[in-house]
Amino acid sequence: MSAPGYEMGARAVLKELLTYKSGALGLGIVMFLLALSFYTVITIPYGRAIALWRGEGGIWLDKPRNAMPIWAKYILGRNLPENIVMDTREKGVGIVKAITPIPGTNFKKLHVEFTFRYPYDGFPSELNLFFNAKYEEAAPLLYIYWVKPEGEEIKLLDYVLRAPDDTLYLSINPEAYKNALKHVVASVGEPETEIPIEVCLFGVEDESILSTETAKPLKGVYKLVIRGTLFGEASDIDVKMVIYGRVWGLAGTDHLRRDLLIALLWGTPVAIAFGLSASLTISAIQLIIATISGYYGGKVDALVQRLTEIYMIIPFLPFLILLATFYKLTIWIILAVVIILSIFGGGIKSTRALVMQIKEYPYIEAAKAYGASDKRIIFLYIIPKILPPRVPGLIGAIPGYVFLEAGLSFLGLGDPYLPTWGKVINDAYSNGALYKGYYYWVLEPSFMLILTALAFAFLGFALDKIVNPRLREM
Repeated sequence: MSAPGYEMGARAVLKELLTYKSGALGLGIVMFLLALSFYTVITIPYGRAIALWRGEGGIWLDKPRNAMPIWAKYILGRNLPENIVMDTREKGVGIVKAITPIPGTNFKKLHVEFTFRYPYDGFPSELNLFFNAKYEEAAPLLYIYWVKPEGEEIKLLDYVLRAPDDTLYLSINPEAYKNALKHVVASVGEPETEIPIEVCLFGVEDESILSTETAKPLKGVYKLVIRGTLFGEASDIDVKMVIYGRVWGLAGTDHLRRDLLIALLWGTPVAIAFGLSASLTISAIQLIIATISGYYGGKVDALVQRLTEIYMIIPFLPFLILLATFYKLTIWIILAVVIILSIFGGGIKSTRALVMQIKEYPYIEAAKAYGASDKRIIFLYIIPKILPPRVPGLIGAIPGYVFLEAGLSFLGLGDPYLPTWGKVINDAYSNGALYKGYYYWVLEPSFMLILTALAFAFLGFALDKIVNPRLREM
């Protein structure tokens, strides 16, 4: 014996779902998000994602800070600067490294030359030099020069390595800035306002360079030349030059130079797993509790209804915020807490009302007369009957839990390790992204949240039309 009523196979439901525009659109977006989730988990395992987000090993040091996505240059219609990276360990075009022993001594002459073309419409954001040296006696003595397209050679500074793996931050080095500015003053005159070293090195040397508002980048072939002396026969040195751009990657970077694509990708499986797990688990538990309550009635029903009423007056979000404030919660502990706080939710009362109607149906009376147990009646006759109307609500509840996790992360109360959409928005807010014009930092995770919400909302709306004939389109 089985429960009569509205029955459709999965294939029939899918076929009818695709007849609705909202259903087809919602299903398409959900499938895309699921495919993206599987791709992310396979290509960027959890451990690697955490290591990347933490920046372990200085992996982001050669990436620009607060760089827009690379596609922004096409929207803005400007050829914004991209990263230029040249390393003597990679024998590429424009890279020269020569070490010549000095006869009669254990000294060596060093000559490193990076030649590159700069075709961009803006100025770079930073200039850094990364050294990797081997020496036993004194540290190498270096002389660093900048050569502009017209051939002017600017001596930036004399430099002695502080460690074998030293980094020279040219953009904030006072001596380098002083010498670059001196060249501008000698060529054009005293600037109206303070201009950064990037303007001094890459700017057109006319009156426009005297102000950051009018300065124009000089396109052409540049050189960075390093001459120096190495001490010791076994001494050696490699140099990596990084000229940081204004755009990078498909999603841009944040204030810690991290690729935001990592968080956007990993935010997808986290959001969907959290939303689906919470919605499915809570809906299943509430369905069982409501069915037992409505079927047995009496003291069991009274107890369930009193618990439901108590749960309904508990301030859910403030309680969760309070708990997350005192304890560092992982994503799965947050999920468990959400489930516990939602077990006796308002959905029990609406489901209970359906159960109390269905248990009076003739086929339930026939099942009892046939000798079917209460357990069999509940799980084989009543629940299958009330399950279809619950599915649209289950699907429609997913965005709420996705936004809940994002909201906790935005408040700084989410999982401290996982890169999620809410965490990205929190970082953007904390660092004044909108005030500084880094709109992409906020818009990208917000778009993913909205896309997820719309996908499940469309899908739930279409399913509601299928299981509820009164809502079907004529």
